[in-house]
Amino acid sequence: MSLFDHCYSYDPGYGYTLDDLLNVAAPPEPDNFGQFWRDKYQKTLLINPQFSRNYQSSCAGYKLYDISYQSTDSFLIGGWLLEPDSQTITQSIVVGHGYGGREQPDFHLKIPGAALFFPCFRGISRSRTDRLPEQPNLHVVHGVDDPEHYVIGGCVEDLWLAVSVLAALYPGLADNIGYMGISFGGGIGALAAPWDARIKRVHLNVPTFGNQPLRLSLPTSGSAAALKAYSQHHHHIFDTLAYYDAAIAARYAVQPLHAALALFDPVVAPPGQFAIYNAWVAQKSLFVLDAGHFEYPQQAEQERQLITELQEFFRVESF
Repeated sequence: MSLFDHCYSYDPGYGYTLDDLLNVAAPPEPDNFGQFWRDKYQKTLLINPQFSRNYQSSCAGYKLYDISYQSTDSFLIGGWLLEPDSQTITQSIVVGHGYGGREQPDFHLKIPGAALFFPCFRGISRSRTDRLPEQPNLHVVHGVDDPEHYVIGGCVEDLWLAVSVLAALYPGLADNIGYMGISFGGGIGALAAPWDARIKRVHLNVPTFGNQPLRLSLPTSGSAAALKAYSQHHHHIFDTLAYYDAAIAARYAVQPLHAALALFDPVVAPPGQFAIYNAWVAQKSLFVLDAGHFEYPQQAEQERQLITELQEFFRVESF
């Protein structure tokens, strides 16, 4: 029985109970999985992000800056930086977006003492380019035939270089850099954080890219549907996706994790979300959402509770 009335042709709860979800495992990994990502990280660190920052206005208790930097493959990444108006900056956090992109920063997060950096991953929103499609169903399959050139790997590199920008902006706070990401940004964070010890704390909200074989076997209306359709005639993409499995990457994580995961989600199937959390080997805590990518009665209240938990999780004393 479905948790909510809906108009989907499939059950976005997939018949899983919470106990079932907490037992979803990560799939087997390629023999050189760790080396693949360590090599990619080391090559990315050779890039000078050459960032520029321009003050725009004061808004909602923050100084708002436009910011851009150079990423791998000559992609220019654009975004926003928020600095608290009346607080000493004691930490910085990269905030990743969903596959719908973003048109402005999230002013409501209010993490005490935090400078918040909102980069747009390559090809999306402020990082649009004629070199990449922006539509999620096209973006997610771009380069998937080659693990070395898959666009998702490039987005992970964008995140690592966002961390480099924060380390340069706030050199005295290098031990207080965090990451939070939702949906697409959650999956990118799960792939990126295990290899980057500069990231000290991680929050993932309904993250994607977990347990790719299971993810592509389930009906969804999200990016997995595009990959599933593409795989019908290009079955070899599963070889690439094995390197881009956020649940496998989670086995290498060293940072504390706070995860907000949904029991019902028509876009990012919950079993894939929980596969990431279950495989995460470092300290972790779970916030269970009734649903993700779906409006529901308790949504506003759960979002308020979640913000309160995040403000506590990202307290500087916790780093």
